[in-house]
Amino acid sequence: MSPTSHPIPTNKKETKPKMKSTKRSKRPKTSQYQEPNNLAFNLKQRDSSSSLRHFVIQPLGNLLFDPESKPNLRDTGLGTLFRLSDDQLLDILSLLTANELAVFSTVSKSTYVFSSHEPLWRSLVLSRFEGRFEFFHSWKETYVNTLVGKPTFVPKSLRISSFYSDYLFQSWLCANTEFKPEWLERDNIQRRRNISVEEFISSFEEPNKPVLLEGCLDSWLAIQKWTRGYLLETCKDSSFAVGPVEMTLEKYFKYSDSALEERPLYLFDPKFAEKVPQLGLDYSIPKYFTEDLFSVLSKDRPNHRWIIIGPTGSGSSFHVDPNSTSAWNAVIKGSKKWILFPPNMVPPGVHPSPDGAEVACPVSIMEWFMNFYEECKNWEKKPIECVCREGEVVFVPNGWWHLVVNLEESVAITQNYVSRRNLLNVLDFLQRPNAMELVSGTEDRVNLYDKFKNALDAKCPGMIDELKLEAQEKASKKKKLTFWESVSDSNSGGFKFSL
Repeated sequence: MSPTSHPIPTNKKETKPKMKSTKRSKRPKTSQYQEPNNLAFNLKQRDSSSSLRHFVIQPLGNLLFDPESKPNLRDTGLGTLFRLSDDQLLDILSLLTANELAVFSTVSKSTYVFSSHEPLWRSLVLSRFEGRFEFFHSWKETYVNTLVGKPTFVPKSLRISSFYSDYLFQSWLCANTEFKPEWLERDNIQRRRNISVEEFISSFEEPNKPVLLEGCLDSWLAIQKWTRGYLLETCKDSSFAVGPVEMTLEKYFKYSDSALEERPLYLFDPKFAEKVPQLGLDYSIPKYFTEDLFSVLSKDRPNHRWIIIGPTGSGSSFHVDPNSTSAWNAVIKGSKKWILFPPNMVPPGVHPSPDGAEVACPVSIMEWFMNFYEECKNWEKKPIECVCREGEVVFVPNGWWHLVVNLEESVAITQNYVSRRNLLNVLDFLQRPNAMELVSGTEDRVNLYDKFKNALDAKCPGMIDELKLEAQEKASKKKKLTFWESVSDSNSGGFKFSL
Protein backbone atom coordinates (compact mmCIF):
# COMPACT_ATOMS: atom_id res chain seq x y z
CA MET A 1 0.00 0.00 0.00
CA SER A 2 1.70 3.06 -1.21
CA PRO A 3 2.06 6.50 0.23
CA THR A 4 1.32 9.34 -2.15
CA SER A 5 2.38 12.93 -2.49
CA HIS A 6 -0.54 14.00 -0.30
CA PRO A 7 -2.44 11.81 2.15
CA ILE A 8 -4.93 10.21 -0.21
CA PRO A 9 -5.33 6.48 0.49
CA THR A 10 -4.16 4.27 -2.34
CA ASN A 11 -5.71 1.15 -3.84
CA LYS A 12 -2.63 -0.95 -4.43
CA LYS A 13 -2.15 -4.54 -3.65
CA GLU A 14 0.09 -4.95 -0.61
CA THR A 15 3.39 -4.91 -2.41
CA LYS A 16 6.94 -3.69 -2.20
CA PRO A 17 8.58 -1.57 -3.47
CA LYS A 18 6.65 1.32 -2.00
CA MET A 19 4.74 3.24 -4.63
CA LYS A 20 5.14 7.01 -4.64
CA SER A 21 2.98 8.93 -7.06
CA THR A 22 4.31 11.92 -8.93
CA LYS A 23 2.66 15.25 -8.28
CA ARG A 24 -0.78 15.37 -9.86
CA SER A 25 -4.35 14.82 -8.72
CA LYS A 26 -8.00 15.08 -9.58
CA ARG A 27 -11.60 16.34 -9.33
CA PRO A 28 -14.72 15.05 -11.13
CA LYS A 29 -17.07 17.23 -13.21
CA THR A 30 -19.94 16.70 -15.62
CA SER A 31 -19.83 19.18 -18.49
CA GLN A 32 -18.68 18.36 -22.00
CA TYR A 33 -14.99 18.56 -22.78
CA GLN A 34 -14.60 21.30 -25.42
CA GLU A 35 -10.91 22.06 -25.84
CA PRO A 36 -9.94 23.78 -29.14
CA ASN A 37 -7.53 21.01 -30.09
CA ASN A 38 -9.86 18.18 -29.05
CA LEU A 39 -7.87 15.11 -28.08
CA ALA A 40 -10.70 12.71 -29.00
CA PHE A 41 -11.49 11.62 -25.45
CA ASN A 42 -15.04 10.47 -24.78
CA LEU A 43 -16.46 11.58 -21.45
CA LYS A 44 -18.37 9.39 -19.04
CA GLN A 45 -22.10 10.02 -18.81
CA ARG A 46 -23.39 10.99 -15.40
CA ASP A 47 -26.60 12.37 -13.94
CA SER A 48 -25.89 16.08 -13.48
CA SER A 49 -28.07 16.17 -10.37
CA SER A 50 -25.38 14.23 -8.51
CA SER A 51 -22.76 16.92 -9.02
CA LEU A 52 -22.62 20.08 -6.94
CA ARG A 53 -19.85 21.74 -8.88
CA HIS A 54 -20.63 24.55 -11.29
CA PHE A 55 -17.19 25.99 -11.91
CA VAL A 56 -15.14 25.06 -14.95
CA ILE A 57 -11.43 24.39 -14.76
CA GLN A 58 -9.66 24.78 -18.10
CA PRO A 59 -6.19 23.77 -19.26
CA LEU A 60 -3.67 26.58 -19.03
CA GLY A 61 -3.25 26.72 -22.82
CA ASN A 62 -6.87 27.85 -23.18
CA LEU A 63 -5.91 31.15 -21.57
CA LEU A 64 -4.35 32.11 -24.91
CA PHE A 65 -7.75 31.70 -26.61
CA ASP A 66 -9.71 33.81 -24.11
CA PRO A 67 -11.40 36.47 -26.31
CA GLU A 68 -11.81 38.80 -23.34
CA SER A 69 -8.16 38.40 -22.23
CA LYS A 70 -9.19 38.03 -18.61
CA PRO A 71 -6.42 37.26 -16.11
CA ASN A 72 -6.21 33.77 -14.66
CA LEU A 73 -8.49 33.70 -11.63
CA ARG A 74 -6.20 31.07 -10.17
CA ASP A 75 -3.43 33.65 -9.68
CA THR A 76 -5.44 36.76 -8.85
CA GLY A 77 -7.33 35.01 -6.06
CA LEU A 78 -4.35 33.49 -4.27
CA GLY A 79 -2.42 36.64 -3.34
CA THR A 80 1.20 35.81 -2.56
CA LEU A 81 0.35 32.10 -2.60
CA PHE A 82 0.12 32.24 -6.41
CA ARG A 83 3.88 31.57 -6.49
CA LEU A 84 3.25 28.04 -5.22
CA SER A 85 2.58 25.34 -7.77
CA ASP A 86 -0.81 23.62 -7.56
CA ASP A 87 0.62 20.43 -6.09
CA GLN A 88 2.58 22.39 -3.46
CA LEU A 89 -0.56 24.29 -2.45
CA LEU A 90 -2.56 21.07 -2.22
CA ASP A 91 0.16 19.51 -0.10
CA ILE A 92 -0.24 22.39 2.35
CA LEU A 93 -4.04 22.18 2.30
CA SER A 94 -3.85 18.46 3.06
CA LEU A 95 -2.50 19.41 6.49
CA LEU A 96 -5.64 21.40 7.39
CA THR A 97 -8.63 20.17 9.34
CA ALA A 98 -12.08 20.25 7.76
CA ASN A 99 -12.93 23.47 9.62
CA GLU A 100 -9.69 25.11 8.54
CA LEU A 101 -10.24 24.04 4.94
CA ALA A 102 -13.76 25.47 5.02
CA VAL A 103 -12.46 28.80 6.36
CA PHE A 104 -9.77 28.92 3.66
CA SER A 105 -12.47 28.40 1.01
CA THR A 106 -14.14 31.70 1.99
CA VAL A 107 -11.11 33.88 1.18
CA SER A 108 -11.63 34.09 -2.59
CA LYS A 109 -13.03 32.22 -5.55
CA SER A 110 -9.59 30.75 -6.19
CA THR A 111 -9.22 29.41 -2.65
CA TYR A 112 -12.77 28.07 -3.00
CA VAL A 113 -11.76 26.02 -6.04
CA PHE A 114 -8.69 24.56 -4.33
CA SER A 115 -10.62 23.85 -1.12
CA SER A 116 -13.21 21.93 -3.13
CA HIS A 117 -10.59 19.49 -4.42
CA GLU A 118 -12.26 16.14 -3.77
CA PRO A 119 -9.17 14.13 -2.72
CA LEU A 120 -8.72 16.52 0.21
CA TRP A 121 -12.22 15.69 1.47
CA ARG A 122 -11.77 12.00 0.72
CA SER A 123 -8.73 11.98 2.98
CA LEU A 124 -10.67 13.82 5.71
CA VAL A 125 -13.57 11.36 5.53
CA LEU A 126 -11.37 8.27 5.67
CA SER A 127 -9.10 9.57 8.42
CA ARG A 128 -11.93 10.77 10.68
CA PHE A 129 -14.72 8.28 10.04
CA GLU A 130 -12.72 5.34 8.61
CA GLY A 131 -15.31 3.00 7.08
CA ARG A 132 -18.25 4.37 9.08
CA PHE A 133 -19.79 6.50 6.35
CA GLU A 134 -22.21 6.26 3.45
CA PHE A 135 -21.04 7.97 0.31
CA PHE A 136 -23.43 10.68 -0.92
CA HIS A 137 -22.75 12.54 -4.20
CA SER A 138 -19.30 13.85 -3.27
CA TRP A 139 -16.66 13.44 -0.58
CA LYS A 140 -17.32 16.94 0.73
CA GLU A 141 -21.02 16.28 1.11
CA THR A 142 -20.28 12.85 2.57
CA TYR A 143 -18.14 14.51 5.25
CA VAL A 144 -20.89 16.95 6.21
CA ASN A 145 -23.62 14.29 6.26
CA THR A 146 -21.53 11.89 8.32
CA LEU A 147 -20.54 14.60 10.78
CA VAL A 148 -24.12 15.74 11.29
CA GLY A 149 -25.48 12.20 11.27
CA LYS A 150 -28.18 12.76 8.67
CA PRO A 151 -28.60 14.10 5.11
CA THR A 152 -27.88 17.80 5.20
CA PHE A 153 -28.53 20.54 2.67
CA VAL A 154 -25.28 21.65 1.07
CA PRO A 155 -25.48 24.83 -1.04
CA LYS A 156 -24.57 24.49 -4.70
CA SER A 157 -21.09 25.50 -5.72
CA LEU A 158 -20.30 28.99 -6.86
CA ARG A 159 -20.38 29.66 -10.57
CA ILE A 160 -16.77 30.39 -11.44
CA SER A 161 -15.06 30.95 -14.79
CA SER A 162 -11.64 32.03 -16.09
CA PHE A 163 -9.84 29.50 -13.86
CA TYR A 164 -6.91 27.83 -15.67
CA SER A 165 -4.81 24.99 -14.28
CA ASP A 166 -3.20 22.08 -16.12
CA TYR A 167 -2.86 20.20 -12.84
CA LEU A 168 -6.51 20.38 -11.83
CA PHE A 169 -7.79 20.05 -15.39
CA GLN A 170 -5.92 16.82 -16.00
CA SER A 171 -7.26 15.42 -12.74
CA TRP A 172 -10.80 16.19 -13.92
CA LEU A 173 -10.09 14.73 -17.35
CA CYS A 174 -8.67 11.50 -15.92
CA ALA A 175 -11.71 11.07 -13.69
CA ASN A 176 -14.23 11.71 -16.47
CA THR A 177 -12.68 10.06 -19.53
CA GLU A 178 -13.83 6.75 -20.95
CA PHE A 179 -11.20 4.10 -21.70
CA LYS A 180 -10.21 4.55 -25.36
CA PRO A 181 -10.98 1.53 -27.62
CA GLU A 182 -7.48 1.61 -29.12
CA TRP A 183 -6.03 0.93 -25.67
CA LEU A 184 -7.73 -2.48 -25.83
CA GLU A 185 -6.70 -3.52 -29.34
CA ARG A 186 -3.36 -5.16 -28.60
CA ASP A 187 -3.62 -8.69 -27.18
CA ASN A 188 -0.30 -10.49 -27.53
CA ILE A 189 -0.23 -12.77 -24.51
CA GLN A 190 0.03 -16.50 -25.11
CA ARG A 191 -3.25 -18.28 -24.36
CA ARG A 192 -3.56 -21.91 -23.40
CA ARG A 193 -6.46 -24.24 -22.62
CA ASN A 194 -6.28 -27.65 -20.95
CA ILE A 195 -2.49 -27.86 -20.99
CA SER A 196 -0.74 -30.24 -18.62
CA VAL A 197 1.04 -29.10 -15.49
CA GLU A 198 4.31 -30.27 -17.07
CA GLU A 199 3.76 -28.07 -20.12
CA PHE A 200 2.89 -25.09 -17.95
CA ILE A 201 6.11 -25.54 -15.98
CA SER A 202 8.37 -26.06 -19.00
CA SER A 203 6.82 -23.43 -21.26
CA PHE A 204 5.94 -20.67 -18.81
CA GLU A 205 6.92 -21.09 -15.15
CA GLU A 206 10.47 -22.29 -15.78
CA PRO A 207 11.29 -19.60 -18.39
CA ASN A 208 9.37 -17.01 -16.31
CA LYS A 209 6.87 -16.02 -19.03
CA PRO A 210 3.26 -14.81 -18.58
CA VAL A 211 0.36 -16.83 -19.92
CA LEU A 212 -3.43 -16.56 -19.90
CA LEU A 213 -5.07 -19.86 -18.94
CA GLU A 214 -8.58 -20.64 -20.13
CA GLY A 215 -11.02 -23.18 -18.75
CA CYS A 216 -9.30 -23.91 -15.45
CA LEU A 217 -12.04 -22.28 -13.33
CA ASP A 218 -14.91 -24.31 -14.77
CA SER A 219 -15.35 -26.22 -11.50
CA TRP A 220 -15.40 -23.12 -9.29
CA LEU A 221 -18.69 -22.56 -7.47
CA ALA A 222 -17.79 -18.86 -7.30
CA ILE A 223 -18.22 -18.45 -11.06
CA GLN A 224 -21.95 -19.12 -10.76
CA LYS A 225 -22.61 -18.02 -7.18
CA TRP A 226 -20.74 -14.75 -6.72
CA THR A 227 -23.38 -12.32 -7.85
CA ARG A 228 -23.66 -9.02 -6.01
CA GLY A 229 -26.75 -10.32 -4.19
CA TYR A 230 -24.97 -13.47 -3.04
CA LEU A 231 -21.95 -11.55 -1.79
CA LEU A 232 -24.10 -9.02 0.06
CA GLU A 233 -26.07 -11.77 1.80
CA THR A 234 -23.10 -14.03 2.55
CA CYS A 235 -20.87 -11.20 3.80
CA LYS A 236 -23.48 -8.99 5.48
CA ASP A 237 -21.85 -9.23 8.91
CA SER A 238 -18.28 -8.65 7.73
CA SER A 239 -16.12 -5.69 6.78
CA PHE A 240 -13.31 -5.76 4.23
CA ALA A 241 -10.13 -3.82 3.60
CA VAL A 242 -10.75 -0.89 1.26
CA GLY A 243 -7.62 1.21 0.96
CA PRO A 244 -6.72 2.16 4.56
CA VAL A 245 -10.16 1.42 6.10
CA GLU A 246 -12.62 -1.43 6.61
CA MET A 247 -16.06 -1.23 4.97
CA THR A 248 -19.08 -3.48 4.64
CA LEU A 249 -19.90 -4.59 1.11
CA GLU A 250 -23.19 -2.69 1.27
CA LYS A 251 -21.42 0.60 1.96
CA TYR A 252 -18.67 -0.13 -0.54
CA PHE A 253 -21.11 -0.87 -3.36
CA LYS A 254 -23.04 2.31 -2.56
CA TYR A 255 -19.78 4.22 -2.91
CA SER A 256 -18.62 2.45 -6.07
CA ASP A 257 -22.00 2.91 -7.78
CA SER A 258 -22.02 6.69 -7.41
CA ALA A 259 -18.44 7.96 -7.06
CA LEU A 260 -16.71 9.34 -10.12
CA GLU A 261 -13.01 9.38 -9.27
CA GLU A 262 -9.66 9.22 -10.95
CA ARG A 263 -8.53 6.56 -8.48
CA PRO A 264 -11.57 4.74 -7.13
CA LEU A 265 -11.21 3.01 -3.80
CA TYR A 266 -10.39 -0.65 -4.32
CA LEU A 267 -11.55 -3.52 -2.10
CA PHE A 268 -8.45 -5.68 -1.60
CA ASP A 269 -8.70 -7.94 1.42
CA PRO A 270 -6.08 -10.57 2.44
CA LYS A 271 -8.22 -12.08 5.24
CA PHE A 272 -11.46 -12.61 3.33
CA ALA A 273 -11.52 -16.40 3.79
CA GLU A 274 -10.97 -16.07 7.53
CA LYS A 275 -13.72 -13.44 7.79
CA VAL A 276 -16.19 -15.37 5.61
CA PRO A 277 -15.12 -19.04 5.40
CA GLN A 278 -17.75 -19.80 2.74
CA LEU A 279 -15.86 -17.60 0.28
CA GLY A 280 -12.79 -19.80 0.70
CA LEU A 281 -14.90 -22.89 0.00
CA ASP A 282 -16.28 -21.48 -3.26
CA TYR A 283 -12.97 -21.73 -5.13
CA SER A 284 -9.94 -24.00 -5.32
CA ILE A 285 -6.35 -23.41 -6.40
CA PRO A 286 -5.87 -24.29 -10.10
CA LYS A 287 -3.70 -27.37 -10.58
CA TYR A 288 -0.83 -25.32 -12.03
CA PHE A 289 -0.24 -23.49 -8.75
CA THR A 290 -0.78 -26.10 -6.05
CA GLU A 291 2.89 -26.23 -5.04
CA ASP A 292 3.30 -23.35 -2.62
CA LEU A 293 6.39 -23.67 -0.44
CA PHE A 294 5.47 -20.68 1.72
CA SER A 295 2.79 -22.98 3.20
CA VAL A 296 5.49 -24.56 5.41
CA LEU A 297 5.25 -21.39 7.52
CA SER A 298 1.57 -22.05 8.24
CA LYS A 299 0.17 -19.00 10.11
CA ASP A 300 3.53 -17.21 9.94
CA ARG A 301 3.48 -16.98 6.15
CA PRO A 302 3.13 -13.52 4.58
CA ASN A 303 -0.26 -12.46 3.22
CA HIS A 304 -0.73 -14.38 0.01
CA ARG A 305 -4.36 -14.32 -1.17
CA TRP A 306 -6.83 -11.52 -1.72
CA ILE A 307 -10.39 -10.99 -2.86
CA ILE A 308 -10.51 -8.02 -5.23
CA ILE A 309 -13.65 -6.01 -5.97
CA GLY A 310 -13.71 -2.71 -7.83
CA PRO A 311 -15.74 -0.54 -10.20
CA THR A 312 -14.85 0.49 -13.73
CA GLY A 313 -11.52 2.30 -13.76
CA SER A 314 -10.24 0.90 -10.48
CA GLY A 315 -7.11 -1.21 -10.42
CA SER A 316 -3.42 -1.34 -9.56
CA SER A 317 -0.79 0.89 -11.16
CA PHE A 318 2.61 -0.55 -12.08
CA HIS A 319 4.21 -2.68 -9.39
CA VAL A 320 6.14 -5.90 -8.91
CA ASP A 321 4.54 -8.53 -6.70
CA PRO A 322 5.84 -8.85 -3.13
CA ASN A 323 8.78 -10.90 -1.89
CA SER A 324 9.81 -12.01 -5.40
CA THR A 325 6.81 -14.36 -5.56
CA SER A 326 4.91 -15.39 -8.66
CA ALA A 327 1.13 -14.94 -8.77
CA TRP A 328 -2.08 -15.94 -10.46
CA ASN A 329 -5.15 -13.73 -10.87
CA ALA A 330 -8.55 -15.25 -11.64
CA VAL A 331 -11.50 -13.17 -12.86
CA ILE A 332 -14.82 -14.33 -11.43
CA LYS A 333 -16.97 -11.46 -12.67
CA GLY A 334 -16.16 -8.66 -15.11
CA SER A 335 -12.97 -8.10 -17.14
CA LYS A 336 -9.50 -6.61 -16.66
CA LYS A 337 -6.95 -5.00 -18.95
CA TRP A 338 -3.38 -6.17 -18.23
CA ILE A 339 -0.05 -4.68 -19.27
CA LEU A 340 3.13 -6.54 -18.26
CA PHE A 341 6.80 -5.63 -18.67
CA PRO A 342 9.63 -8.12 -18.04
CA PRO A 343 11.94 -7.57 -15.04
CA ASN A 344 14.68 -5.94 -17.13
CA MET A 345 12.30 -3.43 -18.79
CA VAL A 346 11.00 -0.62 -16.59
CA PRO A 347 7.69 0.80 -17.88
CA PRO A 348 7.77 4.37 -19.21
CA GLY A 349 6.86 6.92 -16.56
CA VAL A 350 7.89 4.57 -13.74
CA HIS A 351 11.07 5.38 -11.79
CA PRO A 352 12.29 2.82 -9.22
CA SER A 353 14.90 3.83 -6.67
CA PRO A 354 18.34 2.14 -6.96
CA ASP A 355 17.65 -0.17 -4.00
CA GLY A 356 14.14 -1.00 -5.22
CA ALA A 357 12.53 0.21 -2.01
CA GLU A 358 10.44 2.93 -3.65
CA VAL A 359 8.88 3.60 -7.04
CA ALA A 360 7.69 6.93 -8.42
CA CYS A 361 4.85 6.62 -10.92
CA PRO A 362 1.91 8.62 -12.33
CA VAL A 363 -0.90 9.43 -9.95
CA SER A 364 -3.47 7.28 -11.73
CA ILE A 365 -3.84 4.49 -14.24
CA MET A 366 -5.73 6.77 -16.63
CA GLU A 367 -2.94 9.33 -16.51
CA TRP A 368 -0.41 6.63 -17.47
CA PHE A 369 -2.51 5.60 -20.47
CA MET A 370 -2.96 9.20 -21.58
CA ASN A 371 0.69 10.15 -21.27
CA PHE A 372 2.75 7.00 -21.79
CA TYR A 373 0.83 4.20 -23.50
CA GLU A 374 1.45 5.42 -27.05
CA GLU A 375 5.18 5.52 -26.33
CA CYS A 376 5.24 1.72 -26.00
CA LYS A 377 4.09 1.28 -29.61
CA ASN A 378 7.47 2.51 -30.85
CA TRP A 379 9.49 0.07 -28.74
CA GLU A 380 11.19 -2.82 -30.48
CA LYS A 381 10.31 -5.06 -27.54
CA LYS A 382 6.71 -4.35 -26.64
CA PRO A 383 4.94 -5.18 -23.37
CA ILE A 384 2.65 -8.16 -22.98
CA GLU A 385 -1.02 -7.12 -23.08
CA CYS A 386 -4.37 -8.81 -22.78
CA VAL A 387 -7.93 -8.54 -21.53
CA CYS A 388 -8.69 -11.22 -18.96
CA ARG A 389 -12.38 -12.10 -18.82
CA GLU A 390 -14.66 -14.10 -16.57
CA GLY A 391 -13.35 -17.62 -16.00
CA GLU A 392 -9.80 -16.83 -17.15
CA VAL A 393 -6.53 -16.69 -15.20
CA VAL A 394 -3.37 -14.66 -15.78
CA PHE A 395 -0.07 -16.11 -14.57
CA VAL A 396 2.29 -13.33 -13.41
CA PRO A 397 5.92 -14.52 -13.21
CA ASN A 398 8.13 -13.17 -10.45
CA GLY A 399 9.77 -9.82 -11.09
CA TRP A 400 7.40 -8.73 -13.88
CA TRP A 401 6.02 -5.20 -13.75
CA HIS A 402 2.27 -5.12 -14.26
CA LEU A 403 -0.65 -2.71 -14.38
CA VAL A 404 -4.26 -3.90 -14.09
CA VAL A 405 -7.44 -1.88 -14.67
CA ASN A 406 -11.05 -3.01 -14.39
CA LEU A 407 -13.00 -2.41 -17.59
CA GLU A 408 -16.26 -2.97 -15.73
CA GLU A 409 -17.24 -3.85 -12.18
CA SER A 410 -15.10 -6.87 -11.44
CA VAL A 411 -14.61 -9.53 -8.80
CA ALA A 412 -11.42 -11.59 -8.70
CA ILE A 413 -9.22 -13.80 -6.58
CA THR A 414 -5.43 -13.52 -6.65
CA GLN A 415 -2.75 -15.52 -4.87
CA ASN A 416 1.02 -15.21 -4.61
CA TYR A 417 3.03 -18.38 -4.26
CA VAL A 418 6.52 -19.89 -4.14
CA SER A 419 7.35 -23.01 -6.15
CA ARG A 420 10.65 -24.79 -6.75
CA ARG A 421 11.09 -22.71 -9.89
CA ASN A 422 11.34 -19.40 -8.01
CA LEU A 423 12.38 -20.55 -4.52
CA LEU A 424 16.00 -19.41 -4.85
CA ASN A 425 14.85 -15.97 -6.04
CA VAL A 426 12.60 -15.63 -3.00
CA LEU A 427 15.32 -16.70 -0.56
CA ASP A 428 17.75 -14.24 -2.13
CA PHE A 429 15.15 -11.46 -1.86
CA LEU A 430 14.37 -12.19 1.79
CA GLN A 431 18.00 -11.95 2.89
CA ARG A 432 18.85 -8.67 1.17
CA PRO A 433 20.45 -6.05 3.43
CA ASN A 434 17.40 -3.77 3.12
CA ALA A 435 14.88 -6.57 3.69
CA MET A 436 13.19 -4.44 6.35
CA GLU A 437 12.06 -2.06 3.59
CA LEU A 438 11.46 -4.63 0.86
CA VAL A 439 9.66 -7.53 2.56
CA SER A 440 5.88 -7.15 2.95
CA GLY A 441 2.81 -8.96 4.17
CA THR A 442 4.23 -9.85 7.59
CA GLU A 443 5.09 -8.06 10.81
CA ASP A 444 8.36 -9.98 11.21
CA ARG A 445 10.22 -8.79 8.13
CA VAL A 446 13.72 -9.22 9.55
CA ASN A 447 13.38 -12.88 10.57
CA LEU A 448 11.25 -14.12 7.68
CA TYR A 449 14.27 -15.53 5.81
CA ASP A 450 15.46 -17.59 8.78
CA LYS A 451 11.96 -18.81 9.58
CA PHE A 452 11.31 -19.84 5.98
CA LYS A 453 14.66 -21.54 5.42
CA ASN A 454 14.51 -23.45 8.70
CA ALA A 455 10.96 -24.62 8.03
CA LEU A 456 11.93 -25.74 4.52
CA ASP A 457 14.98 -27.64 5.78
CA ALA A 458 12.77 -29.42 8.31
CA LYS A 459 9.96 -30.21 5.88
CA CYS A 460 12.01 -30.82 2.72
CA PRO A 461 15.60 -31.61 3.77
CA GLY A 462 18.14 -31.12 1.00
CA MET A 463 15.77 -29.27 -1.35
CA ILE A 464 17.60 -25.95 -1.25
CA ASP A 465 21.02 -27.52 -1.88
CA GLU A 466 19.56 -29.59 -4.70
CA LEU A 467 18.06 -26.54 -6.39
CA LYS A 468 21.32 -24.59 -6.00
CA LEU A 469 23.22 -27.44 -7.66
CA GLU A 470 20.73 -27.56 -10.54
CA ALA A 471 21.05 -23.80 -10.99
CA GLN A 472 24.86 -24.06 -11.10
CA GLU A 473 24.70 -26.84 -13.68
CA LYS A 474 22.35 -24.82 -15.89
CA ALA A 475 24.58 -21.79 -15.62
CA SER A 476 27.68 -23.78 -16.53
CA LYS A 477 25.93 -25.29 -19.56
CA LYS A 478 25.11 -21.83 -20.82
CA LYS A 479 28.70 -20.69 -20.40
CA LYS A 480 30.47 -23.83 -21.65
CA LEU A 481 31.15 -23.79 -25.42
CA THR A 482 31.16 -26.87 -27.60
CA PHE A 483 34.23 -27.62 -29.73
CA TRP A 484 32.55 -26.24 -32.85
CA GLU A 485 31.44 -23.10 -31.00
CA SER A 486 35.00 -22.59 -29.74
CA VAL A 487 36.46 -22.61 -33.25
CA SER A 488 33.64 -20.70 -34.95
CA ASP A 489 34.23 -17.08 -35.91
CA SER A 490 31.14 -15.30 -34.61
CA ASN A 491 31.64 -12.43 -37.05
CA SER A 492 32.01 -14.40 -40.27
CA GLY A 493 30.20 -17.60 -39.37
CA GLY A 494 33.28 -19.60 -40.48
CA PHE A 495 36.15 -21.18 -38.59
CA LYS A 496 39.07 -19.51 -36.86
CA PHE A 497 42.56 -21.03 -36.64
CA SER A 498 45.47 -20.21 -34.37
CA LEU A 499 48.86 -20.05 -36.05
